[in-house]
Amino acid sequence: MPNLNLQIFRIDSGSMRLNTLQLKEKPTEAFMKILLMTTFLSLIIAVPVQAAHRNDHQEDRRDNRQDFREDHRGAKQDYRKGMHDARKDLRDGGDRQAFRKDKRDTKQDFREDMRDAKQDFREDRRDDRYGHKPVHKIPKHRYEHRNGHKLIIVAPRHRNYRHVTVIRPYGHVYWGYGHYHNDHDAYKWLAFTAITLKVLDNINEEAQREHEAAQIKAATAPIGETIYWEDGSTHGSVTATKQGTRAGGLTCREFQQEVTVGGETEQAYGTACLQADGAWEIVPE
Repeated sequence: MPNLNLQIFRIDSGSMRLNTLQLKEKPTEAFMKILLMTTFLSLIIAVPVQAAHRNDHQEDRRDNRQDFREDHRGAKQDYRKGMHDARKDLRDGGDRQAFRKDKRDTKQDFREDMRDAKQDFREDRRDDRYGHKPVHKIPKHRYEHRNGHKLIIVAPRHRNYRHVTVIRPYGHVYWGYGHYHNDHDAYKWLAFTAITLKVLDNINEEAQREHEAAQIKAATAPIGETIYWEDGSTHGSVTATKQGTRAGGLTCREFQQEVTVGGETEQAYGTACLQADGAWEIVPE
């Protein structure tokens, strides 16, 4: 049988240098050595990769469990808050039939939130297992019923972004402010959520955003100029009534907000100071 002149690679231990060897062997023996060396190199490469994939999978499972716990905790908090508000309205002289409806709606919202949380958990676990995890997940909407109105809840009512405290005790709860739909773009005006009105529970999200957009305009409008807004039968205004300077040279303004829904008008007042980074901060009167 003729000899076969082949080149194969060997990995020296310690230095991991590739050396070329000239072999003159029978074809079967040469191919067996090539096969063994190829298998050895494949194992060296595959083992760390498999370990990395396993670690990623475990981390994804931990994240999924954490997301489910947060969704469950948020649903329970919304349920307690809804029941508390319903009982408070009843104690304040509210209609018992309306109380039963709010109670029923709150329970239904809780069941829907839990069903969505479980469904999301199952889908995430399946995606992690089969490698089809989506690149971007659209946040789901939660809802809260108050006074017969359905409010959209997609963010905590009380949270912090950078050094700004965001408080939305009434109305719809979402990221951003006004026509800005994320906290990064709305950062300068997020503190204005502290100047709030209970009547926001009775308007839709579009009207609430128009109200906030008017507040943003009033932050730079001339003193005494009223910024009006309107959305269907709902309308309101925001006015910067005073301006002055506080200790540290900060420029501060006093604002008056007004919203009218169904012929009923509510007003709110607050003072905010412009910080060095361009963001407004609510200060005590």
